[in-house]
Parts: sequence; C-alpha cells; structure tokens
Amino acid sequence: MSIPFGAVIPFVDHLGFTLEKFEGGHSELRYVPLAHHLNSFDVTHGGAVMTLLDVVMATAARSVEQDMGVVTIEMKTSFMRPAKVPAGQALQAKGQLLHRTRSMAFTEGKVFDSDGQLCAHATGTFKYVARRASSSPATD
Repeated sequence: MSIPFGAVIPFVDHLGFTLEKFEGGHSELRYVPLAHHLNSFDVTHGGAVMTLLDVVMATAARSVEQDMGVVTIEMKTSFMRPAKVPAGQALQAKGQLLHRTRSMAFTEGKVFDSDGQLCAHATGTFKYVARRASSSPATD
C-alpha cells in the first residue's frame, strides 16, 4: 500500500489534501475546501490555510530525505487575500526547501486561489526526526 505523504496523517486525510509533487526540495498540494472548512465570511478558514502551508513546507523539507520525518519548530504566516474558491475548485499550495542543515530545514510556502492569485505566504523551520515504526495508522 502506498502512503502518499510517507505517513498516515489523519487530519490531512480529513481535510482532503492531495500531494501532487514531492521531489528535490519542492512540493505541491491541492485542497478543495468544503462548506464546513469555511469561516463566517464564506472563505477558507485561516486555520485550514495555515495547515495547508505547514504540510506543503514539511513535505518540501522531507522531499530531499524521504525516510525522515519532520516536526514544525516555528512558522510565520501572512495572509494577502481571502482564500476563496468556487465550490468544487481547489487551492494550490507550493512549498520550497530554502536551506537545510543536518538536523534543520528552512522552508517557504505559498497558497494560490483557483485564479492563480497569491492568498497566503509562510516561512517555516522544521527539525528532521527519525520516523518511528508504527503498528497503528493512528499513532503516526
């Protein structure tokens, strides 16, 4: 069985992110927000957008060392415009590894709406950690 993100991540599965690119310090994800992922302004909730940024940056960091896991050390997010997409259309996230050391990864991520407009930008620092063996998908 292939695990697209390299690990079972129940929250990512719940939101419905799909991994489109995962190589050479770059990653791309697609996310179709559902009605219950919106805020009171009828746009994608900022927490969902931040989760998308966190995951796209983490996968960019892992793309150069896929047998390792990463944990988020810090993240800074700027929202430029509402992440609004017509029903059934996707937001696109792009992540890039900017620099790495033996144990740390410095990344950036961007989220675009269905018109290709930049909605949010983030930078993040991740620590590489050994993946632990798991017998249960819920413990990863």
